[in-house]
Amino acid sequence: MSEDANTDRFDNYEAELKLVTADLSQKLDQIRESPTGEPRKALVSAATRLADEAKELLTSMRMEKSSIPASQKSKVNTRLRNHETDVDGLKRQLTSFSSDKAALFGNRYRDDPESGDVQLEQRQQLLSGTERLGRSSARLQDAQRTALETETIGAGTLNDLAAQRSQLENSRNMLLESEGYTDRSMKTLRGMARRMATNRIITIAIITILVILIIAVIVSKFR
Repeated sequence: MSEDANTDRFDNYEAELKLVTADLSQKLDQIRESPTGEPRKALVSAATRLADEAKELLTSMRMEKSSIPASQKSKVNTRLRNHETDVDGLKRQLTSFSSDKAALFGNRYRDDPESGDVQLEQRQQLLSGTERLGRSSARLQDAQRTALETETIGAGTLNDLAAQRSQLENSRNMLLESEGYTDRSMKTLRGMARRMATNRIITIAIITILVILIIAVIVSKFR
């Protein structure tokens, strides 16, 4: 997987986190202004789901950060720390609202803390779990798609390496063949050199014999 793809995924998670934190901040403002009882409980449940989603997005951003180029990590770390600080602040506000049982349950809490609407609470928890499962499934599919892309790139790389290996083997065979031609050429040149030396010796011997014969003829005439 390329480094630019990792940076793009980090940016996408960051953009999604900004939307979630903005929605969470809006929910907290509504909780602050809402009356007690069921409306407030519904807002707190919705805000809790958003806080969980923000936490998951931060986790995804931390995972992508490890694959980002070193030249960009300083800026990415700063952005991630800022988002973590913002999310922690929003979660503290949500915790303070969630711990205010009197505001959540109204008169029912003051009369009997155990008499809340258990079925409504369970239904909200089930909805929250279902939404988290859906988001986790989407991120799992994203991870699976990334793995498939990586596998495709790996297969392409292996094909390229196989082609390069074939080219190297062809070059090696051509080199060996060239060495064979060179050896045969050297043998031919050595044979030509031996023949030239033999011809030179024969020529010198003929010239020597002719000189001797000429000298012998001249000597015989003057006797």
